[in-house]
Amino acid sequence: MDLSQFDPKGLIRESYQIDGIALPECRSIFLDWALSLPQESDTQAAIDALLAHYGADFPDHPMSEVLRDGQVQMTAPRRRGGWRSRPRD
Repeated sequence: MDLSQFDPKGLIRESYQIDGIALPECRSIFLDWALSLPQESDTQAAIDALLAHYGADFPDHPMSEVLRDGQVQMTAPRRRGGWRSRPRD
């Protein structure tokens, strides 16, 4: 499978080759990867393809954990407080 369309700089591929890499470093690499994708890219499809390729061979790798976390769709943030939610006299 040619993953160059999903990982053009090879950042995810390289992260799996670094001995002793930890979760914080994988998160940083993931952020760099996400920011380097073209704007029109389908990020979810890229994450799914990368996890399908690497996750089977490296299920316990910290990058696999980061990719699984990336599969969770974030909902729009909701306002939870501030001066408008406080009672007024």
